Amino acid sequence: MKNRVDVLHGVNLDQLGRRDPNVYGGGTLSELQTRVKGFAGELGLETTFWQTNHEGEYCESLHIASERADGLILNPGAWTHYSYAIRDALEVSGLPAVEVHLSEVDSREDWRRKSVIGDLCVGRVQGKGVEGYREALELLKAQLGS
Repeated sequence: MKNRVDVLHGVNLDQLGRRDPNVYGGGTLSELQTRVKGFAGELGLETTFWQTNHEGEYCESLHIASERADGLILNPGAWTHYSYAIRDALEVSGLPAVEVHLSEVDSREDWRRKSVIGDLCVGRVQGKGVEGYREALELLKAQLGS
């Protein structure tokens, strides 16, 4: 059964709770992860969480992701919009991935509307806050056939 999911959070996601609550919600990363773990449990998925503010570490995590996961939930933060290194590392992983954003990035600044990882992902969820992770997990579960 394919049910192992890595949830990778990128740059500044550790600052949830300090960032604009009108854009990102009022909870912390720890609170978000607790809720996502609950969503995953309801779907029969096992989650591992990881966060870094260092692009190279994010890439290295993607390089070894297939050793520990069957699929990925990715919120790279601002790296989504310009990090071709992360895009290449995602491609190397060979895993199905869903891109998630707490805010509605397509209605924000122009530069946020571009995703360099989008074409490698099986889905994208944005603007639904923490609940968007439930939808992302559902999309990934369907992709995994679990």
